[in-house]
Amino acid sequence: MPQANYYFEMETFIDVTAKVDGTATIGSGVRIWQNVQIREMANLGENVSVGKDSYLGVGVVIGDNSKVQNGAMIFEPALISNGVFVGPGVIFTNDKFPRAVNPDLTQKTAKDWNFVGVKVGMGASIGAGAICVAPLEIGPWSVVAAGAVVTRDVPAFTLVMGCPARPVALVNESGQVIRWLKGRRLKAKFAELIGR
Repeated sequence: MPQANYYFEMETFIDVTAKVDGTATIGSGVRIWQNVQIREMANLGENVSVGKDSYLGVGVVIGDNSKVQNGAMIFEPALISNGVFVGPGVIFTNDKFPRAVNPDLTQKTAKDWNFVGVKVGMGASIGAGAICVAPLEIGPWSVVAAGAVVTRDVPAFTLVMGCPARPVALVNESGQVIRWLKGRRLKAKFAELIGR
């Protein structure tokens, strides 16, 4: 029995269970799967795929040809460049000091928050279950390993892993390791890459 080919070209597709706000901008060829919520003024470029059960906050920007896998939570004001992979269960935070209440125990509202975001450079890849704690920038073509907790900027072409995430290798545009970093050399190279 021949195997089905599930890859096919299609126009924009939005599953009937998805909730896409009317002010969101959706590019051509976008695929939005089951139970996705896309909030006000979000902007999805062309050929973006958003997997089931994902959340995109108010004004979140996703660049062309990017993929957001199932269960990702991307809170405003995240900016994701073209060609970015966001793995399943990834979380981008937006509050450096999260609290439910103010010091006087009144419940916080949006006006009480100073929203900060995660910016992701072109071609970067964020592995499954990674947590990116804003504010931070993830450089172009970098790789965040699955399960990493990212608390500081990630230089371009760098693989980070761990909790907290630390640079462990330099990678190429395909995400393949071109050089492992070790010990003091690793710290010195990281300082050089981020200009400190």
